[in-house]
Amino acid sequence: MLLRTAIATLVCLLSLTSIVFVARLYRRDNPSSSTWVPTFAAQHVQPCPGTLDWLLPLGLTYPVKYARRDIIVKPTSDAKRLSVTELPAPLFPDFQVIDKADVSLKDCKDPLLLHVPAPPGGPVDASRIIFGISTTLTRLDDSIPSLLRWLPNTRAKLFVIAIKDDDVPDDSKDRYHPADPKDMSDLQDRMHTLGLDVTIVPPLSRRDFFSQRYFSLVRVIYEHRQPTTQWVSLIDDDTFFLSMPSLLGMLSRFDPQQQFYVGALSEDWWSVTRYGMMGFGGAGVFLSIALAEIVNSKYTVCQERSHTSAGDIRLRECISWYTRTKLTNILDLHQIDIHNDLSGIYESGRLPLSLHHWKGGGPDGKGYPLHTMHLVADICGDCFLQRWQFGNDMLLTNGFSISTYPGAGLKALDLEMIEETWDHPTKVDGSVNENGVDHSLGPTRPKLQLGKDKVQYRLLDSALVDGAVRQWYLKAGVGGDHDSVLELVWMQSSGANP
Repeated sequence: MLLRTAIATLVCLLSLTSIVFVARLYRRDNPSSSTWVPTFAAQHVQPCPGTLDWLLPLGLTYPVKYARRDIIVKPTSDAKRLSVTELPAPLFPDFQVIDKADVSLKDCKDPLLLHVPAPPGGPVDASRIIFGISTTLTRLDDSIPSLLRWLPNTRAKLFVIAIKDDDVPDDSKDRYHPADPKDMSDLQDRMHTLGLDVTIVPPLSRRDFFSQRYFSLVRVIYEHRQPTTQWVSLIDDDTFFLSMPSLLGMLSRFDPQQQFYVGALSEDWWSVTRYGMMGFGGAGVFLSIALAEIVNSKYTVCQERSHTSAGDIRLRECISWYTRTKLTNILDLHQIDIHNDLSGIYESGRLPLSLHHWKGGGPDGKGYPLHTMHLVADICGDCFLQRWQFGNDMLLTNGFSISTYPGAGLKALDLEMIEETWDHPTKVDGSVNENGVDHSLGPTRPKLQLGKDKVQYRLLDSALVDGAVRQWYLKAGVGGDHDSVLELVWMQSSGANP
């Protein structure tokens, strides 16, 4: 009896070893594939939880249609971020109608394993860049959540020229109301405690308009340069960088000891024809230290000679007057001068270096909360806005939307082309740039009719909970139908399944 038990145990162990060996072979040969993994592959995996109490703070109107899935990501050295990663199986089980959070789900799927590109080794070192912003103390305070997504722990410094506001009478000798020094100091201290290496300073002159204060950032930053400083960057308080390693990779293509003016044209061709071939400020403008030295040396004469009300134009004018340096246009830096529904940009599958004008606008006027959308990057690095296709008709754009395509499905669409979801820009008479964005976002494809050709679940909220990121995507009910909620829980592999 003991002999038979020992033999049976040995056979079971050998069988389990063979299964694990085959699974490892499969994953090594298919690093970008996905498969189910048992629940011990990561902590907190509950394919079918007994309660949904975490839905309560979302303020949903019950009953709702609900489905969920856990996703375990494994960084892999040879995995690549593709424009679209196609997976044959459905992402979610069928919807279940629930009318309260304390409910037992009837249909759940095992966690899904996705391989994502491994992040660069070692800490990020952006000490070669000093960023600059000109804004009010209130707007700077409001910008802290977004700054916390990309600036801390990078060794990059930020200088802010801050005022209280610029709502002054036309006959005033001053151009703005100065910020209270104590308020400046308190905010700076608070930002330091959050890991933001920021220095808040008043304007250089009480007579400076906004464009002059913006331009004076070059002088402020250049005078505070370090031996490691290679780039002077002027940004807006709503400029958002999605990946510091990618930003550093872009700048590494240029020699900072040569004169480089790096930025992006507006996506709107009318704006380009009106304001010129310049780096539009909200996308982020980068001056090599060699060019910043020249601009700084011409600071006074440029301030006196220029009469524009726009800071980025004043900077372009100074560069064009005293150097032969032309703009190096980086398509992945985005000013976002187009309006209303920007789904096409966010769902393009591309990883922008920067985004701008996200605090307002959108089809509902509430903007695009990038500091919340971007949370999933804590789990899977540069997978934010990455696209996965499930079956023939579902497309996940991580952190923004989940869309289904009834009828012909995704086969009828060229997903390499950006959908023109935004309002058409002002036309330029005689221009062959007919849709106004060919130079920046093209090629594009026509807008689909929501509810008919495309059903979109937009990110409602996300949260970091117990080392995992929960995302909730919502589609409002129409014609008496219930609202629909899709939940994804992203977590990192614990290493149980290499």
